Amino acid sequence: MAYIISDDCTACGSCLGECPTGAISEGDIYKIDPDTCTDCGACADVCPVQAISPA
Repeated sequence: MAYIISDDCTACGSCLGECPTGAISEGDIYKIDPDTCTDCGACADVCPVQAISPA
């Protein structure tokens, strides 16, 4: 099950470098590609506003 990014995302970029598969794409609110996400949780661990959670 992939992680998701909520509307609380501030697009700070903290999660981008943490994703080992490059599943996160930039935008006003970042998005995680569920087909690429391996459910490792590295992105959620570094999100300063806790906008990333398991789907």
